[in-house]
Amino acid sequence: MTVLRIDGSIQGVRSSSSALADLVMEPIAARLPDEPVLRRHLGRHPLPADAWAIAVGAAYVPEDQRTAEQRDALSLAQAVAAELRDADAAVLALPLYNWGVSQHVKAWIDLAIIGGGAGVPLLEGKPVVLVVTRGGGYGPGTPKEGWDYATPYLRRILAEVWGADLTVVERELTLVGVNPAMDALTDLAAVVKTVAEDEAKAAGRALADRLEANASAAA
Repeated sequence: MTVLRIDGSIQGVRSSSSALADLVMEPIAARLPDEPVLRRHLGRHPLPADAWAIAVGAAYVPEDQRTAEQRDALSLAQAVAAELRDADAAVLALPLYNWGVSQHVKAWIDLAIIGGGAGVPLLEGKPVVLVVTRGGGYGPGTPKEGWDYATPYLRRILAEVWGADLTVVERELTLVGVNPAMDALTDLAAVVKTVAEDEAKAAGRALADRLEANASAAA
């Protein structure tokens, strides 16, 4: 069995989403140490921004007439789709940037769709934990309520298009302590962080339970 982990943060070691994903992964590493983990870090190693458009165009060209660039783009798209299709579970750490998904994450999703086929459920029935982090507050009654366009989109792609059995862990106010204008929210941010960490640990335990059960059934 294989666990696919995708990170989308550009924050490196300061990444709140990656820290939560680490907590999700801890029970798996402890209880299933031999379970292979395939990692793709979209923030650190972004996919080519033009690969999707090239792959789409290549699909309309007879195979023997495709350029090397078109063949490479299609090969990359098929590889990205295969990582999803071949995984037994996935942990995705995809923070909110500029009120939506980052260009790195969108490129990854677009390539998976062209590589696997539009509407093909690449994660059909598989357990997937999505970690979403947001710098500000987007809850009911806040000035930015409704401005998170990433999480609904990711839910739609992962659960409804790709068929994942989806669990979402969310953390807000990650810019408290970074942006002085948010200092008044320090106590609330600490509570939100603790809740998110507890949810990440619980999601990790549930995912490890599921993988152990699958391993036992296959034995």
